[in-house]
Amino acid sequence: MTKENVQGAGEEEQQAQSKKALKKQQKEAEKAAKKAEKQAKLAAEQQEAEEDDFAKDRYGVCPMVQSQQKLDRALVRVQDLTPEKAEQQIWVRARIHTSRAKGKQCFLVLRHQQFTVQALLAVGDRASKQMVKFAANLTKESIIDVEAVVKKVEQKIESCSQQDVELHVERIFVISQSEARLPLQLEDAVRPEGEGDEEGRATVNQDTRLDNRVIDLRTTTSQAIFRLQSGVCQLFRDTLINKGFVEIQTPKIISAASEGGANVFTVSYFKTSAYLAQSPQLYKQMCICADFDKVFCVGPVFRAEDSNTHRHLTEFVGLDIEMAFNYHYHEVIDSITDTMVQIFKGLRDRFQTEIQTVNKQYPSEPFKFLEPTLRLEYKEAVAMLRAAGVEMGDEEDLSTPNEKLLGRIVKEKYDTDFYVLDKYPLAVRPFYTMPDPSNPKYSNSYDMFMRGEEILSGAQRVHDAQLLTERAMHHAIDLEKIKAYIDSFRYGAPPHAGGGIGLERVTMLYLGLHNVRQTSMFPRDPKRLTP
Repeated sequence: MTKENVQGAGEEEQQAQSKKALKKQQKEAEKAAKKAEKQAKLAAEQQEAEEDDFAKDRYGVCPMVQSQQKLDRALVRVQDLTPEKAEQQIWVRARIHTSRAKGKQCFLVLRHQQFTVQALLAVGDRASKQMVKFAANLTKESIIDVEAVVKKVEQKIESCSQQDVELHVERIFVISQSEARLPLQLEDAVRPEGEGDEEGRATVNQDTRLDNRVIDLRTTTSQAIFRLQSGVCQLFRDTLINKGFVEIQTPKIISAASEGGANVFTVSYFKTSAYLAQSPQLYKQMCICADFDKVFCVGPVFRAEDSNTHRHLTEFVGLDIEMAFNYHYHEVIDSITDTMVQIFKGLRDRFQTEIQTVNKQYPSEPFKFLEPTLRLEYKEAVAMLRAAGVEMGDEEDLSTPNEKLLGRIVKEKYDTDFYVLDKYPLAVRPFYTMPDPSNPKYSNSYDMFMRGEEILSGAQRVHDAQLLTERAMHHAIDLEKIKAYIDSFRYGAPPHAGGGIGLERVTMLYLGLHNVRQTSMFPRDPKRLTP
């Protein structure tokens, strides 16, 4: 190849390369121009939007509430939104339960506690396109303040608790924004069991609920359960105070196991060990010896039992009663059963909304009780069970399946969900239980049952120091550890009896629920220590 040819080829290559570079430059210039055009368009749109958004002061995210100001603005509760408020302009604070955008409208369901109401935003002279879009994009569970006009609706809104009205929103401000991804969906958490399976919809299992308890407690069902449970406590207190009882507080850190058993939690107590109280038993009795006559207490009770059942917890709330009587411990049984009947009546008369709310998700028969309360003797119960084909000894304790069976037999025969079983065998009761005067195999002790499950265990207590010492020795209890307890009875003690009730169990059985964890706000069992 000649020198000229080589030179020609080099020049061609250079030309080709410069053409490539030119093309690349052109492409990049085009790209940059397009980008600039796009940005200019976006900026123009934004500017136009801002200029056009006549409602921009009517919506938005509020600064964090740090108590900067005191607004003279009354907030109406969702449950108070009734047709009487029609055409009124009001402010409401609630959570966004659901939201649905449809064309130029946005439908929100607002929720506060167990009550819900429909709210509507529509593009018009009070709401701009941007305002409706803002509302539609708000995350579920966010807390918002809305100013709205209450409007009556022609057709009932079946999906809301407030069925006769809706809110026409004029202002909407976010008070606290929820993260977009929720650990569980509230509508799944209130779906009746079985309904989800048929339609292929999700339901939420118990562990997921309890792991995310704060969200689960927001459901209408949970709200209703714990409001009714609060009612149980209030009715218990009110009834007993009206009967002349005194509320007491007892220590929960004690030096010896209250029931004398091994099911106690040990805690380190400086240079020694102490226990968490299994019941306020000993202290209730000491108060009777101190002439308080009738006492009750409401407080935590601890049981170190490795029981993973539907009705056992390692910590629960005990409603405890103790009272001196004149001649017969049945005076105490009558007082306790009347207290329970007053609670049942109060729940029936004052908590219908809550009962109906729970029934939607967990249907059950209304709770039935008799006045006066049915009382059966243990021997009668054993005879009834034997007649139903159960083999059991005279002094054998009732197993859980036999308790349930007995509950069904009693319901069939007497049409009551609540009854008392009296005169238990002495062998199956604690050391401080008074033996039956006419048959030493039995005792002056009793249990009370709701829907075939035990909710109270009680008895006449031994109030004589000598007999108490004998009974403790019979149960192989270290006398040194209960010395202060036995000494309480050495200086004159009135005859007395009492019992302890489990709050969570009463709530569960009254509502016909199937697991005590549903009625314990933050349950503790052998496998759960959080949240």
